[in-house]
Amino acid sequence: MSTVRESVEVEVPLHAAYNQWTQFTEFPRFMEGVDQVTQVDDRHNHWSTSIAGVQREFDTEIVDQLPDERIAWRTTSGDVQQRGMVSFRRVDETHTEVKLTMDYEPTGVAEKAADMTGTVDRRIRGDLHRFKDFIERRGEEEGGWRGRISPS
Repeated sequence: MSTVRESVEVEVPLHAAYNQWTQFTEFPRFMEGVDQVTQVDDRHNHWSTSIAGVQREFDTEIVDQLPDERIAWRTTSGDVQQRGMVSFRRVDETHTEVKLTMDYEPTGVAEKAADMTGTVDRRIRGDLHRFKDFIERRGEEEGGWRGRISPS
């Protein structure tokens, strides 16, 4: 497994950054290669991606979600193997640190090469910066889910 760790500081209050991140169906607006995210229920999402000409579909399960603090997930089906967590830390009244850690298993020659050359790290860094631009342009979240999902 490979691990990516990236963070970005966004100029919005903690609750706004967290609430916007819970709007999974909006991820294609700032995540490169994500075509669609369908929220099945509070815990489950179905993803459709196109990265470097490779189309994939997979399902994820949220395994831990604590409002204004963290969201952790893992894949449950498809040929994508990953788990990760995004955490939120209040810097001050109007700034929040968003930190993403993801473990993934590259499959195939192209994905292994992308992993070795740092392409995956750069993509995730780019996604976080696009999230920053997205939420800062709006100045507020488009919605939010504040439920608690406890680890099993």
